[in-house]
Amino acid sequence: MSSHESCIKRAIGGDDQAFLQLMQIYKLDLYKTSLAFLRNEEEALEAIQEVMYRAYKKIHSVRDAAYCKTWLIRIMINYCNDQIKKQKRFVFNEEILNLQGISENYNGVELKDAIMRLDERSREILTLKYFNEMQINEIAFAWQCPEGTVKTWLNKALKLLREKLEEKGGGFHV
Repeated sequence: MSSHESCIKRAIGGDDQAFLQLMQIYKLDLYKTSLAFLRNEEEALEAIQEVMYRAYKKIHSVRDAAYCKTWLIRIMINYCNDQIKKQKRFVFNEEILNLQGISENYNGVELKDAIMRLDERSREILTLKYFNEMQINEIAFAWQCPEGTVKTWLNKALKLLREKLEEKGGGFHV
């Protein structure tokens, strides 16, 4: 058992010190996720505080220590989506697409515009897969659905993004 896994198991069991260690371990991942969605450092830091509180209240519900990071990121995404709905805005971190070389023929404004026109699930799956570098099985666990479904949704999200970008003209190849 890794030291992370041991820490997670102690946190699940109610060890407050282990929970604080756990938050230190995943703080950067949570920050990157919140910043990708909220695009505001102050809001991203606020999001971490709220997610830590939510996670603390529900840590006992984590069944498998191996998926704790996925569980935390899912809480963060849910929180960010709630904030975005409240603010009626969505700003997407184009770094997600830059990592995959998708933005070669498009500028940041075109990408943001195309992504903003995607459905919520498509935005989320692209964030999980490309920004957080989560594996298909981790996304499936977080969403409690089969891996095949996640693959289908990911392909659909990429296809929709392609279509949105092609509406603006130009060649787009993934």
